[in-house]
Amino acid sequence: MAGAYDDRDGLIWVDGKMVPWRDAKVHVLTHALHYASSVFEGERAYGGTIFESRRHSERLRKSAEYIDFQIPWTVDEIEAAKYEVMSANGLTDAYVRAIAWRGAGDDMGVASARNPVRMAVAAWEWGNYYGDAKTKGAKLDISKWRRPAPDTIPCQAKAAGLYMICTMSKHTAEAKGCSDAMMFDYRGYVAEATGANIFFVKNGEVHTPTPDCFLNGITRQTVVEMLKARNVTVHERHIMPEELESFEQCWLTGTAAEVTPVGKIGDYNFEVGAMARDISDAYEKHVRA
Repeated sequence: MAGAYDDRDGLIWVDGKMVPWRDAKVHVLTHALHYASSVFEGERAYGGTIFESRRHSERLRKSAEYIDFQIPWTVDEIEAAKYEVMSANGLTDAYVRAIAWRGAGDDMGVASARNPVRMAVAAWEWGNYYGDAKTKGAKLDISKWRRPAPDTIPCQAKAAGLYMICTMSKHTAEAKGCSDAMMFDYRGYVAEATGANIFFVKNGEVHTPTPDCFLNGITRQTVVEMLKARNVTVHERHIMPEELESFEQCWLTGTAAEVTPVGKIGDYNFEVGAMARDISDAYEKHVRA
């Protein structure tokens, strides 16, 4: 499957029904289009099994609650929809996108309590998110935008509106020949990349930012557990920008990114070293186990 995302063969699950790909549309007065009232999940399937599928479905419903709506499908129903989509499209290794949003209805303003909540699930083949960076190391810009304070946004929701500054940051990074951008948080601490969490290595120990104002990714949690199981010391803490020059290795984690080593952030260089390669390889085996 290739081409523009609105012009492909296949089927998409929409509100409980399988719909031809090109017919999976919404009205221009959909509330989410105007006010970003939507939440989503990105997931990967390996050999027919969606990795941590249920945790993603649970988080989708929780994200909706964080932005003040209820998804009218249970976790079990969301799970069934995801696998139905994969089966209908003949996919075993795939990226799966579930999204729920406030649709068009009686309200067309900031308030939208009377509008129906809708949901869709799509799946497609998708390779490495950062291309050949898994072997060469990704190159990151440093974003001018910062992750907001947790009393200004529902920071633990995977909500569409929270990604606006991520899109802007990634566009700027790509214009500079980078794969992505690293963001600081509202206090000036190292936070994350635009769609992935970040890890650093120093003297055989791992350091990763405390996710107190950005999403604590499911892949991030998995990698922390894997490192601890391998008796690697993991420090979850606030990281100052000036510490970047002292770190030896770096990698990103995310459903799309999986585990991707980083070779450069701004003017700081990192080795694509043994620990970064080892945890990347171990993750690849883990998700296919």
